[in-house]
Amino acid sequence: MARMHSRAKGKSGSKKPIKRVPTWAPYKGKEVEKLVIKYAKARKNPSEIGMILRDSYGIHSVKALTNQKITQIMEKNKAAKPLPEDLVALIRKLIAVKAHMEKNKQDMNAIRGVTLTSSKIRRVVKYYKRAGKLPVDWTLDMERLKMYVQ
Repeated sequence: MARMHSRAKGKSGSKKPIKRVPTWAPYKGKEVEKLVIKYAKARKNPSEIGMILRDSYGIHSVKALTNQKITQIMEKNKAAKPLPEDLVALIRKLIAVKAHMEKNKQDMNAIRGVTLTSSKIRRVVKYYKRAGKLPVDWTLDMERLKMYVQ
């Protein structure tokens, strides 16, 4: 897939794990759901939970075991965060670039970074509004950026 704001083609990511549950799988569906809920209550992001389950527990695919994604399990048990993870990451990046611009007023590349990051945020927000994950009237308040990332 091509990069969003450059002409680079990019490389494809890692291979998806197999859809079927292997015979050597150490955990069953309900046990995996309990682990996901445990780490969600410890305020971990879905990607962090997936890495912990893969590295520490040997769970290759939560979806193959439970027929649900990690975010769906979190939403079902009311442990989901109010904003999607990728949107929070973009907001954090925007905060970091703006803080850098405060210190380095002469940095013209930082101005471009703010423009690119804010356009990515607008694009992601538009998608999440369409998908129903964000309210239709939700806007990113630039004065209260740090409130979104806690």
